[in-house]
Amino acid sequence: MDRRVVITGMGIWSCLGKNLAEVRDSLYEGRSGIGIEKARLEYGYQSALTGIVEVPNLKGVLHRRLRVGLSEEAEFAYMAAKEAFGNANIDDDFLKSNEVGIIFGNDSSAKPVIEAAKIMDEKHDSALLGSGLIFQSMNSTVNMNLSTIFHLRGVNFTVSAACASGSHSIGLGYMLIKNGLQDMVLCGGAQEVNYYSMATFDALSAFSKSMDEPKKASRPFDKDRDGLIPSGGAAALVLEDYESAVKRGANIVAEVCGYGFSSNGGGISEPSDNGSVIAMTRALNDAGLSVDDVDYINAHATSTQQGDMYEAIALDRMFRSEHALISSTKSMTGHECWMAGASEIVYSALMMNNDFVAPNINFEHPDEYSEHLNLALETKECKLDKILSNSFGFGGTNSALVIKKV
Repeated sequence: MDRRVVITGMGIWSCLGKNLAEVRDSLYEGRSGIGIEKARLEYGYQSALTGIVEVPNLKGVLHRRLRVGLSEEAEFAYMAAKEAFGNANIDDDFLKSNEVGIIFGNDSSAKPVIEAAKIMDEKHDSALLGSGLIFQSMNSTVNMNLSTIFHLRGVNFTVSAACASGSHSIGLGYMLIKNGLQDMVLCGGAQEVNYYSMATFDALSAFSKSMDEPKKASRPFDKDRDGLIPSGGAAALVLEDYESAVKRGANIVAEVCGYGFSSNGGGISEPSDNGSVIAMTRALNDAGLSVDDVDYINAHATSTQQGDMYEAIALDRMFRSEHALISSTKSMTGHECWMAGASEIVYSALMMNNDFVAPNINFEHPDEYSEHLNLALETKECKLDKILSNSFGFGGTNSALVIKKV
């Protein structure tokens, strides 16, 4: 089988906004969601910069029995999934009477692990841990909670592939539907933002220390970039067989038409232009497209020296002199880590359906690698029919997705 796969619903909870409308406006206005969390410095961080993501209050929204096992990232994912199903016009009756799968990209949760360890260190009694911390701390925390809350009975597993996780989740959902194994899959990515979760990342000195102007700290492709800014939240997308979507009269947001992947096979934190090129080429080949078909590229670029350099080399190799505009929405969001590959498909689809390209803000000085890139440095109003989105992660995992207008 070779079925078409479409997006019929989206949801987002991020530092750019708590719903699709808020996020669309932030993207169009080039508005940064990055700020300072002073508690990080008190805890011992080198940098207090982070995406400012509100933690939702689910009291009165979900029964306590359903809330107790939710980690922070699962709370974000619940809000995104709730919006995505609503956006897709899918209610509880539909979910109970149809097989819907779930594949989410996320890491295990640091906060419940640390909280449990503190209780054990102080009280030496596991009976005091309660029943919720185990379900909050497992790597499958998002899937197990959302499948229970939404009565999902299809495929159900977690993708943990570092900062390409959210993208791979969409790619795998796309493949399952394309090959007739599922008709509908909720895909997405989620990332906690509490300061417990990022301390070991901060230890690598990978974070920007430009704390005097937080909103200018994330500078993808800029010569003066000094590191990424951690961020998070959740993004959810309803992927569906095209015929199924048409039959039920669903609003089709975009078509997922290409998925490419590769592994660099080098150092654990070493990026690769060759690996990036392979993933992008496979995605375009899968979509039956050439480089001159692409209208916009949502770059992975996180604002690190090495990562941006190698992606710029890869993009230049493939797209020099082509018309595709390029920007990294991480200039506004910071690096949403395990969530990023999914949220950036949401961001890209919002641009596609509202006829604009969001800017790569804070780019002032090109370096020798970025100077040839066709970067959108301000909001560009234009028609977008085909979009490529890149996601690369530690361990050399690379993912590229292609979406197109239907």
